[in-house]
Amino acid sequence: MSRNLSPTELKRLHRSWRHRTTARLALVLDGVQNPFNVGGILRSAAAYGVDHLWLAGPSAQPDHPKVHKTALGSQRYLRWCSAVDGQEAIRAARADGYHVVGLELAEGASPLYTVPLEGDVCFVVGHEDRGLSHAASEACDRLAYLPLVGKIASLNVGTAATIALYEARRQHWTVAPS
Repeated sequence: MSRNLSPTELKRLHRSWRHRTTARLALVLDGVQNPFNVGGILRSAAAYGVDHLWLAGPSAQPDHPKVHKTALGSQRYLRWCSAVDGQEAIRAARADGYHVVGLELAEGASPLYTVPLEGDVCFVVGHEDRGLSHAASEACDRLAYLPLVGKIASLNVGTAATIALYEARRQHWTVAPS
């Protein structure tokens, strides 16, 4: 029979995973305008230990009231800044030492699980309907997509960002000593 972990046990569990985590993660939100999507992304970013977010173009800002509603205060654990556009944010991420991977259903993109995500990685996610801007797509070091097998051709941007963050951590934990 299973039982829920106590608050102390939960803290120990999370601490053990934090100790196994050395690579940095970052995100560029390239025109993600829906504040509920941004809030969900902020919450996932805080959960997976994202070191920095760049909010590019017309992306909703963390201080927006609707972002607060879904972020549930998680934005206080994140560093973020605004950028004029996705290209500027990608240049800043690269200058900070990140390998930049755009999430996009595009020609030449690789399935995410096949992309080596060792070291410091910055994922770039785009607008809810249009995806990455052309300039941001071209500026990425590599493009990846999430393979889907159902009748739906794409995922919500917040869901896609969360899966990508998890995959980066999973790859790192798989090769890191226990």
